[in-house]
Amino acid sequence: MAVSHWLLTSVLFLLLFITPLSAQLRGCYVDNDKPSVYENNPPGYVVTTIHAGQGVTVTIDPSNPDAKFFTIQGSELQLKQSVDYEEVTVLLVSLICQNTAGEQDSLQIVVTILNVNDNSPVFQELNLSRAVPEDTKVNAVVVARESLSASDADLDTIFYELTTTVVGTDGYFAIRGLNNPEIYLQKALDYEKFNLTTLVLYARDRPEGSTEVTHTATATIEIVIEQADTKPPWFLPCTFTDPAKSVCISSPYTGRVNMSEMSREPLSLEPGPIYAIDPDYMIKEKVVYSIVGGNTENVFSVDANSGNLTMNKAATAPGSYLLQVMATQVNNIQKYAVVSVEIKVINKSDYPPHFETRIYNGTVAVGLAPGSFVYQAGDPAKPLMITAMDEDFPDKVNPNIEYYVENSTDFISTKDGLILTNVVLQSPGTVAIEAVGKDLVSLQKASTVIVVEIIPGTVVTPPDTPYTAQDMAILGATLAALLLIALVILGVMVYKQYGKPVKHLIRKKFSKEISGGYQNQAYQEDEHPDVSSKQHEIPENSNVQEPRTRAFEHPAPSLASSSAEEIDSHPKVSVASTIISDQEEKEEEEKKEEEEEMEEETGHEKEVKSILKTDRHVADDGYKAVWFKTDVDPDAEDRVEVIEDNAAHGDDDSDQDLQMDEEEEDEEEEDDDHRGLGVSFASRISSPPAAETIVDITEI
Repeated sequence: MAVSHWLLTSVLFLLLFITPLSAQLRGCYVDNDKPSVYENNPPGYVVTTIHAGQGVTVTIDPSNPDAKFFTIQGSELQLKQSVDYEEVTVLLVSLICQNTAGEQDSLQIVVTILNVNDNSPVFQELNLSRAVPEDTKVNAVVVARESLSASDADLDTIFYELTTTVVGTDGYFAIRGLNNPEIYLQKALDYEKFNLTTLVLYARDRPEGSTEVTHTATATIEIVIEQADTKPPWFLPCTFTDPAKSVCISSPYTGRVNMSEMSREPLSLEPGPIYAIDPDYMIKEKVVYSIVGGNTENVFSVDANSGNLTMNKAATAPGSYLLQVMATQVNNIQKYAVVSVEIKVINKSDYPPHFETRIYNGTVAVGLAPGSFVYQAGDPAKPLMITAMDEDFPDKVNPNIEYYVENSTDFISTKDGLILTNVVLQSPGTVAIEAVGKDLVSLQKASTVIVVEIIPGTVVTPPDTPYTAQDMAILGATLAALLLIALVILGVMVYKQYGKPVKHLIRKKFSKEISGGYQNQAYQEDEHPDVSSKQHEIPENSNVQEPRTRAFEHPAPSLASSSAEEIDSHPKVSVASTIISDQEEKEEEEKKEEEEEMEEETGHEKEVKSILKTDRHVADDGYKAVWFKTDVDPDAEDRVEVIEDNAAHGDDDSDQDLQMDEEEEDEEEEDDDHRGLGVSFASRISSPPAAETIVDITEI
């Protein structure tokens, strides 16, 4: 019908151009012979105004197909009824103009009907339902376009929008575009998260946000998620690793068997028997079991259907079996899980543990902090402790037993059996709790009852301390300063009391270490501490006394040594008798101390001088001299010491003699230094068997 209207409109336009304007000449015309009218117009809508001359009448040609839509009221051409653009788009009306003479002419008017958005889009189906498998691939089409496209009588372009009404299901489904309602899967499905959702598809004849009048249609699509076989078996019990509960990890199973004993029954395991399920519980595929590792000597076997673990033969050695048990789906061997089962081989326990006391009585006060002791009833100073006995042990004490409270959260037990509070007890009363002692090796248990009397008590709170951390720091610093001052004073006192003797001993020891072993250390410490021991060495196998000097002003005589046979046959130590006055001894000690003090102050070494001479020296120049008896003046003073040579034909220069002499010097007191000095020189200087040696120690 729309085609015929368009054809008629074209013809009318043509006629208008070729029709002469005779009507106007005859006094009949209209203001607009091509008016436009919106659809859905009200009756009486004025299409145009007619102008007619004197004696001219205007009527509507009844033969015109669209004449029923028009009427003339006075000078106005009006529509008699509402026009729908979806039914007709152009109306053609012919007006007949006739004068009094009977002459008539026609006037053609073409009325264009304008469209108005007065229709909403229409879906073919307002409610749809689709089943979607859980393992549907992403980007797969869920609902086709043909089932969702909407139509619009106004021939407008349709805009679509997809939403969901179920919380947590956003983002799984989407449409291809604004003008394409095809629904596809945008994200992988998980039956554990949701298995049903409802989608709402909107169809609009104007874009979202348009200011024009918009008509909208809706369609509801229900999506049912069908579970698929996507997960391998799970051993129970297990722990979920993610909030979505898509992965569950099981713990190992443990069990015990007695050595050299074969059980006929399924083994008791912890935390329970071997059991696996297909987590795709809507499918519930069958699961079978098998041992795939750790079954040394084929001691154990597992039932393929039930998962019960049994023994084929007895275990003959202590230790553990670490079995690997696999659960596999029957319909798909690639869906499997493996769990470890540890079986410990232990010595047989003939007696289970037991409590000798069936009921323990304890007492505790109200208001104590968690972790406080429960004390024995009647003995508030002794904590309550439970103990289980085991006849398998000689002293009935099983170290493998641990204790715990079974049916109360207000109390706990340590592994050793001490009962403690677990919360702050609020009110007095009496409670009965069950305590268990469990053998961790044999898994045998014993239980007892503990009756705890909760008595009134007051909570003692320590008063707020007026001291701050800063005060404590200041106090600590003060005490540290006082301690340091006390240590300094004590050190000064010790130094004043023992400083000089300690310095003397250290100096003496140091002089001995640097001086060597073949010289008179006592003399060298006083006069020449830096003289090397090499200057006093006497060459072996020498019968001639040769003078040897090292920075000496006067040569020192060398003494002949004896042969090896004489050394072996004669004594090696010479004994000297020392005659010296007490006064001289005191003077020498005082002089020695003065020399030591001068050495400390000046830091200079004295000149090294010869100590062995053949002539007597009497000058007052600080020399000390030693000479033989043959050169001694008979009128010598009483400072002369006569040393008898009792070690004839002996070698007094041997290493052993020197070592013994040095040991004697170290052991003797400081006031015997002169005697040690005489012995040392007597050992160094030897004379023929019949001769006597005279040593003069003179301080002039």
